[in-house]
Amino acid sequence: MGRIALVVDGRPHILPVNYVFDEGAVVFRTSAGLKLERGPLTEVAFETDDVDRRRGVAWSVMVQGTAHHITDTLDPLSRRLRDLPVETAAPGARLEWLAVYADHISGRRFKLPPT
Repeated sequence: MGRIALVVDGRPHILPVNYVFDEGAVVFRTSAGLKLERGPLTEVAFETDDVDRRRGVAWSVMVQGTAHHITDTLDPLSRRLRDLPVETAAPGARLEWLAVYADHISGRRFKLPPT
C-alpha cells in the first residue's frame, strides 16, 4: 500500500492506494472521488515505505510526476499497465485506472536501531 498526494482547492490531500510500479509508472485502480476528479493531468506525489524487522532495515520511496486517467486510453503502454495485477483493499468496485508517470524518484534506506 502507498499514498497518493494531490492538491485540492489549495490544500494537500493524502489518500491510500494499492498499487503496482512498472514501466516507470505507479498504477492504481479507483472509483469516483477526489483521486479521479482532481488527479488527472496534475502534478502529484506518491510515497510508500516498509520495515523489515528481521533484517533490521526500513525504506521509503517517493515518486513525483503527472497523473493520467488511463481507463479508456488506447496506446500500447496504457494497455500493458491495465493488465497489471492491481488488487484493491477498499470495498466496492474500483473500475477506473490512474497512472502516475514518474518524473523524479527518490528514496532512502536505513538500518533500524537495535531493540
